[in-house]
Amino acid sequence: MPLQNRVDPFGNIFRTPARGTFLGNRGGALHNTDREIVRSYKSRRWITCLLEFRGRHRRVMSPGRYTELFFLDEAVAFAAGHRPCAECRCERYKAFNLAWSGTRGNPATADQIDWELHRARIAGGRQVTYVESVDLLPNGCFVEIEGHAYLVWNDALLLWTPGAYARKMARPKNSVVTVLTPQPFVECFRQGYTPEIHRSWRSFEAATSPIAVPRPTCDIL
Repeated sequence: MPLQNRVDPFGNIFRTPARGTFLGNRGGALHNTDREIVRSYKSRRWITCLLEFRGRHRRVMSPGRYTELFFLDEAVAFAAGHRPCAECRCERYKAFNLAWSGTRGNPATADQIDWELHRARIAGGRQVTYVESVDLLPNGCFVEIEGHAYLVWNDALLLWTPGAYARKMARPKNSVVTVLTPQPFVECFRQGYTPEIHRSWRSFEAATSPIAVPRPTCDIL
């Protein structure tokens, strides 16, 4: 049975045999000695990392170590409340921090970001959402429509599934939707930070369409 270590755009941690393209954690061990999830987070530091970095290898869900979580892509990680890691994704973290600071007028430390972000992503053990016109949302946001998560991309919405984006529909006009991506991240996207999305988008878009290029899916050892 697959481990319970995949994260969806609603922030839930679930089981699936599908592989992710990004690794992350929520500040510590969320699992017990039987490798079962017993809490949703450990601290405010929720980050998104590379699958491979400097040849480091770990046994997933080792006792007493942080719980490795996996995401279909960076856009899903943002929706779930995770920012880029400042170590293994240094350049992306700098770009993200620049966008974050641009919405506030001054630079921010990782601790300041995590403190503000935590209040915007979870409250009372539940994901924080808000409503906004879908016409005003930038690329990279996730919205909820009839219980399903959709990625906002150009003039379309792409249906998320654990292994790929499965369906494309036109972005509805003059519609108010529930936004899953925390509002501070949405503000960063408006400042020019574009999250990387899974390569399955190519089954819906022309090859010449501009988009952030994701790294290939890798197995975790």
